[in-house]
Amino acid sequence: MSASAQLAPTQAPPRSGSDRPSAPAPKRRRRGSAATWGWSILAILVALIWVFPVYWMFNSSMLSSATLESFTPTFVPFGGSFANYRGVIDGSFFSALGISLSVTIIAVFCCLLFAFLASVAISRFRFRGRLSFILAILVIQMLPAEGLFIAQYKMMSELGLLSNIFGLSLLYIAAVVPFTVWMLRGFVVGVPAELEEAAMVDGLSRTQAFMRITLPLLAPGLVASGVFAFLQCWNEFTVALVIMNAENQTLPLWLRGFVQQSSSRAIDWGEVMAASTIVAIPVIVFFVIVQGRMTSGLVAGAVKG
Repeated sequence: MSASAQLAPTQAPPRSGSDRPSAPAPKRRRRGSAATWGWSILAILVALIWVFPVYWMFNSSMLSSATLESFTPTFVPFGGSFANYRGVIDGSFFSALGISLSVTIIAVFCCLLFAFLASVAISRFRFRGRLSFILAILVIQMLPAEGLFIAQYKMMSELGLLSNIFGLSLLYIAAVVPFTVWMLRGFVVGVPAELEEAAMVDGLSRTQAFMRITLPLLAPGLVASGVFAFLQCWNEFTVALVIMNAENQTLPLWLRGFVQQSSSRAIDWGEVMAASTIVAIPVIVFFVIVQGRMTSGLVAGAVKG
């Protein structure tokens, strides 16, 4: 045997699977699973905190005043009835419901129309005063609504629009449009203008390119903005209290009548909860219908805007 053969290094045999050091991946997975469970439990607790008042409102609407005033809480309405609902649904309810629906539909439609046109203008075009207009939108949001009540009342009085559906709708539009413009602007900016330019190269006009390309992409943003406008108009109380009279009430004003205690009638908390549930039902139904579009719209606005 030669010296070179004796000095030749020998290769170590490959390690088997049992000899290799174990990877720390399972430990990381265990830590990740524990964190996931922790966040899930926290999310469930937060959801219960938010949902419990709604459940308690419905639960109380099924119970009598004597049961509600007892020291022992009743969490599940075993033996409850719809007597409170029969007591609150009368002619005044249907009148208030019609006024609230009319005002909300008019205000939301006009808000989306005006805000959409304004957001497109300040996002797609460059003109003198554009930045000042955007700044004015932010400044308007800082003004307290209560500081405008006297001016609004005098203006509606001179126009003959006190206790009028169109007068209240006009005030709601003026209050909600600035926020809706600012919200929709983020969605319009998030849609690249190059998409419209490519469509125009293919032979479409600017209007056709916007209607066929950009507008469908803005649908989630319009739904999300419409939901916020709907909630503000449906639940608004103070402006309606100043403008409307006792014969023309919105649902929030109608609901206030159940908590006005007098010498001849005590507050019936069962009826109060039943009336509150009735007022909340349209909002819940509307949100369930549009929740998919609203979620995608909020995510798109957060990422692109």
